[in-house]
Amino acid sequence: MLGPVILAASRSDRMRRLVTAAPGTKQVVDRFIPGETVEDVLPIVRELTDQGLELTMDVVGEDITTPEQAEAARDAYLELIARLEELELGPRVEMSVKLSMFGQDLENGVELSRANVRPVVEAAAAIGTTVTLDAEDHTTIDSMLATHAWLREDFPQTGCVIQAMLYRTEEDARRLAASGSRVRIVKGAYKEPAEVAYQSKAEIDKAYVRIMKILMEGDGYPMIGSHDPRMISIGQELARRAGRKMDEYEFQMLFGIRGDESLRLAAEGHRMRVYTAYGTDWYGYFMRRLAEKPSNLKFFLRSMVSKG
Repeated sequence: MLGPVILAASRSDRMRRLVTAAPGTKQVVDRFIPGETVEDVLPIVRELTDQGLELTMDVVGEDITTPEQAEAARDAYLELIARLEELELGPRVEMSVKLSMFGQDLENGVELSRANVRPVVEAAAAIGTTVTLDAEDHTTIDSMLATHAWLREDFPQTGCVIQAMLYRTEEDARRLAASGSRVRIVKGAYKEPAEVAYQSKAEIDKAYVRIMKILMEGDGYPMIGSHDPRMISIGQELARRAGRKMDEYEFQMLFGIRGDESLRLAAEGHRMRVYTAYGTDWYGYFMRRLAEKPSNLKFFLRSMVSKG
């Protein structure tokens, strides 16, 4: 019941000011976002890769209002890629990007976001890794998938994200699974209307399983983004039935959530990738993490009270 309320708050400037000023906020933010700069986060990258995990890195920030901010986002990713190259970690660490951060919502946004994201994709390819385009709210999906197809003409390893909560996603999955692309399936973390999305957890879970089956039986590379033990178990079984080897799909979890389970899956031989976000504009990302799991909100409120 609280999820939609929190998601609405993620777009509120007033709530942004209240949450960022709260005494207990930093303690909880640090649980999900291990730093604000490249220098802050590189020790975490080394630690996780030394434990046999792979990563996908997200420089957080979505409310871009000027072309200059979009260019700064591009440059932040290029700086990250340069540091990963120095550490020879390219093959272990990919990038996750939101096209809104590259200017997709501005005037001439498709052209602007493509001009900014392409250098990031090129730089990632040069160090032996790739980029995955994150899904945002339903109004941006067609644009994201069109840019995904455009990038794959020259960089076929470019990935994308699809959301089980949207009615359209099963059809999108069938098309993407046949293309040989890399596809991450998530449940969805945006407040979507009933006209375009399932509203109950049970419906979303059923859709998630149907989409996993489509991806596992297809020709692409499925990336299962979930912390749900049941979904992980079903994903393993669907992979077995589809005859997939352990290196022909992967699991992904967010930094700060079920870290022991990530290590367990990696120890079993699964490819396990940790979605690790960093940066100063963390509010939208943080609020969606609270919306996804009520225990995160309880932890946050307890911290606010104790610090207050």
